[in-house]
Amino acid sequence: MPQYLIAFNDEWVPDHTPEELTAKGVAVRAVSAEMKEAGIFQFENGGIDASTVVCSVRTKDGKPIFTDGPYVETKEHLGGFCVIEVPDDEAARYWAGRMAVALDWPQEVHRFPGPQGS
Repeated sequence: MPQYLIAFNDEWVPDHTPEELTAKGVAVRAVSAEMKEAGIFQFENGGIDASTVVCSVRTKDGKPIFTDGPYVETKEHLGGFCVIEVPDDEAARYWAGRMAVALDWPQEVHRFPGPQGS
């Protein structure tokens, strides 16, 4: 069965009060619970932004070199995501829509390539 990534960029999220963010968390956890009950939930995480960067990794002479930069210069950073396993694009769109409504900010849907995403 295909796997899909539902994700949002941190920059898409407008400023919220702590109370508003708490309410959004409750709403999106309810959707995640429904995904788990439906047996489609694979994995999720959130709160990712520029402050969560650990390191940059490059190779030199076949060995990894870990540094604290440079990083890609972009205004967009992954803010959060979930991975689901559903039969088709229509089902993935349904769940992404549920996430978008619960959070009230845009989501992207990507189908993973390969045998599970075919």
